Amino acid sequence: MEALRIALLGGGTVGSAFYTLVLERLEDFRALGVEPRFLGVLVRDRTKPRPIPQELLHTEPFDLLEADLVVEALGGVEAPLRLLRPVLEAGIPVVTANKALLAEAWAELCPFAEEGLLYHEASVMAGTPALSLLETLRGSELLELHGILNGTTLYILQEMERGRTYGEALREAQRLGFAEADPTLDVEGIDAAHKLTLLARLLIDPAFPFQGVEARGITALTPEDLERAREKGERVRLLASLYGEGGRWRARVAPARLPEDHPLAQAKGNALWVRTAPLGEVFVTGPGAGGGATASGLLADLFRFLSGAPGHRPAPLAKGPLGEGRPFPEA
Repeated sequence: MEALRIALLGGGTVGSAFYTLVLERLEDFRALGVEPRFLGVLVRDRTKPRPIPQELLHTEPFDLLEADLVVEALGGVEAPLRLLRPVLEAGIPVVTANKALLAEAWAELCPFAEEGLLYHEASVMAGTPALSLLETLRGSELLELHGILNGTTLYILQEMERGRTYGEALREAQRLGFAEADPTLDVEGIDAAHKLTLLARLLIDPAFPFQGVEARGITALTPEDLERAREKGERVRLLASLYGEGGRWRARVAPARLPEDHPLAQAKGNALWVRTAPLGEVFVTGPGAGGGATASGLLADLFRFLSGAPGHRPAPLAKGPLGEGRPFPEA
């Protein structure tokens, strides 16, 4: 049995869930002829309770170049980039769920993605297939893409539909752990913009810039806005959209009005709706956040690596839209 040496960066909610999931799936690894072995887990605080043995925990970087594969669950941009750059330069694959890193440090990471060294299914919609779905859709031409890519804002809007104000819904989301103490990335649409950037690079332009996404959040919405939409048979959702306009692709994150019978309006979790030619319409929905959901996406990439498949490569060239899109009206 060959050892699979894993270095794990981050032992928080996602990192701990990934560590636990690997141990639960040992039979699957052994069926592939490997025995996973963690070289270490980088954490900020060794005293915090977690399901990882103390002897594996490191508060300072350890030798990542001994690993067969590095799994990054730290979050942020500068710190993980500093750690991962020498790993990728050494040709060691990286599995990550870090959409901010991928969106904002793409100039440095793109060459490694093109080599197939970056696996990041969990960076969009966690373990619910998004990147792998879109890779399959490369057999068709993209006409338009719309998605609910942020679970925090979905929860807040659903609570506002029940009559709560934005502030009340946000405080409840924070109490339940759905929203951070500083919710800016979620409620201002930045998190969804990160994810939409990754989808655009996968489908239409390998160099699509994060700054090319227009982002407007939900902070100005009121229960009255949602009630007026409901009276018209619509629901308001923070929508990430990619569509043709004026012969160019437009990428937009904004509250939008959806017909209440549309699959995106009825989705209970993150969702992606894509219209293509010749295939037609495709829809997928499922959990898009949480320790277990994200860990399952990381593990899927680990099995992808063991199967010999490369990481998620961007679109080979930039392509313009086939025609004009049909965007949903902004709320």
